[in-house]
Amino acid sequence: MYDLTHRIVTHYSYLFVCEHCGYHLKMSSSDRIELLIDSGTWNPMDEDMVSLDPIEFHSEEEPYKDRIDSYQRKIGLTEAVQTGTGQLNGIPLAIGIMDFQFMGGSMGSVVGEKITRLVEYAKYIQLCIK
Repeated sequence: MYDLTHRIVTHYSYLFVCEHCGYHLKMSSSDRIELLIDSGTWNPMDEDMVSLDPIEFHSEEEPYKDRIDSYQRKIGLTEAVQTGTGQLNGIPLAIGIMDFQFMGGSMGSVVGEKITRLVEYAKYIQLCIK
């Protein structure tokens, strides 16, 4: 059996797959951006957009707003998707990457709005979109 430390040390060189057993490690959206986008070319979009709770939604757990705040602190993202532009092997593109660590990649209104803005921007300046 291989310990977790071994997997963490080698996760970038093996693209988050254990070299010994083939297990796919969890990958955050930030890790995926770092692996896909050429160094120094990432330009995030709409980072300041955050979910509100206008209907004061409450589940059996804690209030929705509290859950959002908790994930923002825990994960370091404001939402479940990161959007932006960059280059992949020198090719300019627009990209949106969901992060499952943020409420299971839950798609609220802000996630939809960020994706819509990304697509509209990419169309406007004629970028490939991933």
